[in-house]
Amino acid sequence: MARLPRFGSRKGQGDDEGEGREEVAPWEADDAPRTQAHAVGSDQEGERRAAQEPLTRDELEGLGTAEEDLWGEPGPFADDPRDEDQRTREDARARVSVVSESPSAGEGDGEYQWHTGKQRPSGAADAVEFVDVHKAFGPHARILRGLNMGLPEGKISMILGPSGTGKSVCIKHMVGLLYPDEGDVLVHGESVPNMPDDDLFEMRKKFGVLFQDGALFGSMNVFDNTAFPLRQHTDKGEEEIGEIVNRRLEEVGLGNAHTRLPNELSGGMRKRAGFARALVLDPDIVLFDEPDSGLDPVRTALLGELIQEIHADMMGDLKEGQHPPAFTLITHDIMTARRVAEHISVLWKGRIVESGPAEELFDSENAFVRQFLSGESQGPLGME
Repeated sequence: MARLPRFGSRKGQGDDEGEGREEVAPWEADDAPRTQAHAVGSDQEGERRAAQEPLTRDELEGLGTAEEDLWGEPGPFADDPRDEDQRTREDARARVSVVSESPSAGEGDGEYQWHTGKQRPSGAADAVEFVDVHKAFGPHARILRGLNMGLPEGKISMILGPSGTGKSVCIKHMVGLLYPDEGDVLVHGESVPNMPDDDLFEMRKKFGVLFQDGALFGSMNVFDNTAFPLRQHTDKGEEEIGEIVNRRLEEVGLGNAHTRLPNELSGGMRKRAGFARALVLDPDIVLFDEPDSGLDPVRTALLGELIQEIHADMMGDLKEGQHPPAFTLITHDIMTARRVAEHISVLWKGRIVESGPAEELFDSENAFVRQFLSGESQGPLGME
C-alpha cells in the first residue's frame, strides 16, 4: 500500500492572502455601502455584473478613479511596474476585500463554534499525537478535518464523541492501517506515515488492540488465540509462551477456559480473551475499540475495573527506560468514562472540541461538552 508523506498547508489554506476564500463583490454584499464606486461604468458594465462576468481592465480603471475620489489616493494603476494581468487580478481582489468583510468559506456558519480546541495540560508526555490530520473517503466523506490531539503516557485516556465522528478511524491511523491525507501521526515522537516498512512493523509491536467484538479466531481455542501474537512475532519457546499466556488469562479471569472455542464463550468472556491477547507482548500502548459494546451494565463495569487493575499493575512493574503504559478507550459510554477515564478528548465533526484531565472536562463550561458528558437532549448536538 502506498503511504502518503506528511504535508504542509492544505489546499485552499495557503499562504497567499485571499486563497481558499470565497470572494464577495461589493454589489453582491447585502450590507455594502452604496458609493459612487458602484455607479462607475456603463450599462454594459451593469449587464456584466448581473451576468457575474469578470470586469474588463477599463472598468477596473474606472473603479480605481472612484477610489481616488473617495479616499484621496491614486488609482491602482498609477506608476505600477507590475504586469497588467497580474495587477488587474491582485487589485481587484484587494478592492473586494476592502469593501466586503464577508467571512471565509466554512467560517461563521456555526459548524465549529463549539470547537475551542482547548487542550488542558495532562502533566505527561504524549504517547500518540495527531498533528493537523485530515482524512476523507471521497469528496463527501470528510472524516478528520484538522485533528490535533495528544494521548498522554501513563494514563487511561478516552476518546469520546457521537457515533460516526471518526473515533475508530483514529485507531487505524495510530497503527498505520490508514494514512492521513494531510498532517502527521506521531508515536513516541516518530512519524507513522513516514516510517519504512520494517520500522512500521516493529512499531506495531508497541500496540495491543482489543477490537469491538474481540476478533478471536473461530477455529482456535482461547489458549491458542491468546498465544497467537507470541508465536507470530517472537522466537519464544512453547514453555515460555505457555507461562505468559497462563498469566494473562488468569489476570482476566479465564484461567479455566483454555480449551473453549469462541462460540462457547459469552460476549464478556470474548472481550476478556481479546484483552488477554492484547497484553501478551507487553505493549506500551493498548487500544480498546468500544470495549463496552454489547455488554450489560454489570459486565461493562467489571470490564472497566479490570482495565484499571491491569493498568495499575503495568505501572507498578515499569522498568527503567520503559515508556509508561498508555491505555486509550474509544467509546461513547458516559458511565464508563466517569468510572475509568483519567484523560478525555471530546471529538466531533473530525476535530477536538476540548481535551484534558477527566475531572476538568466534566466541569467544562462548553455547551457541547456539558451536553454530551451529561447525556442531555437539549444542546448543540441533535439527531443530524
